[in-house]
Amino acid sequence: MKAVKPPRMSICVVRHVLATLVCAASLGSVTGNACRAGEYNPTLSIGDAAPLWKPLPSADRKQFGSKDFAESKVLLVAFTCETCPYATDYVKRLTAFSEQAANKKWPVAIIAVNSNATPRDQIDAMKRREPAYPFPYLKDESGELGKAFGATRTPEFFVINAERKVVYMGAFDDSTDPEKVTQSYVADAVAAALKGESPEVTETVPIGCNIRYPRRRRPRD
Repeated sequence: MKAVKPPRMSICVVRHVLATLVCAASLGSVTGNACRAGEYNPTLSIGDAAPLWKPLPSADRKQFGSKDFAESKVLLVAFTCETCPYATDYVKRLTAFSEQAANKKWPVAIIAVNSNATPRDQIDAMKRREPAYPFPYLKDESGELGKAFGATRTPEFFVINAERKVVYMGAFDDSTDPEKVTQSYVADAVAAALKGESPEVTETVPIGCNIRYPRRRRPRD
């Protein structure tokens, strides 16, 4: 197993500087590990139990929690949003992958999560998105789920195996230019997880916009 190194070490340093702040957050409706940073993730390491979450509202006016995907052998959790050009560029790739998985009848559940606190990323904007995602698109209003995963970018992807452990986290593939992709990290990780194996590449640096989590006001004395 290996992790792909970032182009600049400063990115990695920033991830770890953020770790203390993320670990200090209260995760009331989310169950996960004590903070244990990965190589590029400020919270999770490969092999950690994936965070569980209570039902969150979706763009199709339903609610989904982690228990709703118990029948799926593999989970793919994608942190995305409505306002980041990187995230919107990857919509077609993620949708194409979901269609491929459905056609091959893979026992894979794909869940998109929006943890961004910007006005244009609220649930009403998600409900108006066209075309709609062919998989659940959840609004993480408090930001607790994103913080539990240690997600810092949109898009950012996590592949979770049958034992509900994280086997891959990071970028979808190795190029933001679809014509230059030579390795599809997410597809490879899902294929490996379906076989009960670990992917060759387990962690990469997510490329995209910073997630803007809700700010918490300090209590007055």
